[in-house]
Amino acid sequence: MAIAGALFILTLLTGVPIAAVLGIAGVVHIFEIGNPAFLNVITQRVFAGMDVVGLTCIPFFIVAGEVMNASGVTSKLLEFIRSFIGHVRGGLAYAAVIIAMILAAILGSANAVASILCAVLIPEMTRDRYPEEFSGALIASSGILGPIIPPSVTFVYFSVLSNVSVNALFMAGIIPGILLGLGFAIVIFFSVKKFDLPKGDPFDFNKFLKTFISALPALIVPVIIVGGIMGGIFTPTESGAVSVLASIIAGIVYRKFKFSMLPAIFVRSAVATAGIFIIIGFGNVIGWSMAIDKIPQAIQAAILGFTDSKTLIILIMLGILIVVGCLMEATAAMLIFTPVMLPIATAIGMDPVHFGIIFCVMLTIALVTPPVGMTLFVTSNISGISLNKLSKAVVPFVLTAFAVTFALAFLPDVVMFIPRLLGIVAG
Repeated sequence: MAIAGALFILTLLTGVPIAAVLGIAGVVHIFEIGNPAFLNVITQRVFAGMDVVGLTCIPFFIVAGEVMNASGVTSKLLEFIRSFIGHVRGGLAYAAVIIAMILAAILGSANAVASILCAVLIPEMTRDRYPEEFSGALIASSGILGPIIPPSVTFVYFSVLSNVSVNALFMAGIIPGILLGLGFAIVIFFSVKKFDLPKGDPFDFNKFLKTFISALPALIVPVIIVGGIMGGIFTPTESGAVSVLASIIAGIVYRKFKFSMLPAIFVRSAVATAGIFIIIGFGNVIGWSMAIDKIPQAIQAAILGFTDSKTLIILIMLGILIVVGCLMEATAAMLIFTPVMLPIATAIGMDPVHFGIIFCVMLTIALVTPPVGMTLFVTSNISGISLNKLSKAVVPFVLTAFAVTFALAFLPDVVMFIPRLLGIVAG
């Protein structure tokens, strides 16, 4: 594994695409194992990684994001949230977090949420004299709520890798998502004090009622999706399909969506889906090679042999995830480290659902941590804000997210409250 590991780090640091990094490292590791027969199954392992029914929801969520982006849904949500909270200092910033939480319940993707918010909120925040780096950092950070509040592509993938109930993960993600949103609101509260912001319009109940009615089609979409999942009406894949249909209907109601948009939407969605699935396919090669070489068992034995303190082991795993998240794309990290860390977590008595939430949230935060924070790149590219400025401005949000997640790692009853309440997992 030494040569494969060194090659993995070298190719990663030199900017080789992550799919190629994973594939090269996996093939080299198979050569290191020394069994030529294993080379005959590489292609099979690539396709086996992608040929998973649970992953079929991913293209649906990507299409839903594209439809939402074209349908003017976010603008209606912004008008409603601003009528409710716009009179508060920093109201537009709080609105960004609230809208991100609503979109998260539809899209399940950080990049989809961030790209939609960039298009709508950056111009508004610029007009209201918010510093551009704060605006970009806020939107990128709010984007990470997408894979945490259900439905979530990240939770689906963890479920596929671990055989943990995806419905339990979805329900367990609700409270952490809300707590992260509240944490970001605290950052906003202290940040806006030093900005020269204009006063918002006084609260107007008539305007609030009018914008609420206008936003109702958009607000109903997440209620249908999350309610359907909680009630056992939808599977994750079905919820993805419903999100596409609901987004199209909302776009038709707002008279912004045209069916002539669908070919371009499908092309963009196919390209994005292909990118994810190629990473998954090649990542499965190295995941498989590590499994047959018993690397996860060796790491588990090393950590459990070092200490038997549950607290210390959790801190070690969190520390590893911080480092991994800063250096590796989240999907690739999940492929490699799920089989390594899940057995350690269960060995120290962590519920697999609780561990899955903490694991996924830590890797989701990595989407806004330099140097490999994909959502930072997306926000920078769309908004035109310097990546260096964003990387500095996002620090308070990242530290807050880590603080919330560290706390939740030691508060399993908080994370597991809703799944237990619904009877999805045992109390």
